[in-house]
Amino acid sequence: MIIREIKKEDNAKVKEIIQDSLISLGLAIPGTAYFDPQLNDLHQYYTNLKYANYWVVELEGEVVGGIGIASFNEQDKVCELQKLYLSPKAKGLGFAKKLMETALSFASKHYAKCYLETQHELKTACILYEKFGFTLLHQPLSGSAHSAMNAWYLKDLN
Repeated sequence: MIIREIKKEDNAKVKEIIQDSLISLGLAIPGTAYFDPQLNDLHQYYTNLKYANYWVVELEGEVVGGIGIASFNEQDKVCELQKLYLSPKAKGLGFAKKLMETALSFASKHYAKCYLETQHELKTACILYEKFGFTLLHQPLSGSAHSAMNAWYLKDLN
């Protein structure tokens, strides 16, 4: 397993992993990452943002997942954990945990809090977030872009 920053040549594979995951969950709907315009070029999107990054995980030379961090509310020093997805062959191997550690280590150097949006139905993901110290919120933070999400979490990074 290798975790590294996304490269331009990873864009198509990461988009495929994200969209295939959402299709399999019945979440290929407006208001989810499925329709995010930046999916076509995540490398460029994260490169152009300040204090942002996207990492991929490789298994035997193949990209099998990824995770991102980007600013959510710069004034309040809140970032957002974004697009944590794994292909089916990468699930259950501890990759999500390693990706979370990588992303949160980066985030803690630039932000005070980390926000994320998900679905209650994604029980494994919610358990992971709670293990990492995220607290479930009653409503999304102002400025949320993914209207189809119904679970919102926040974590203090300091």
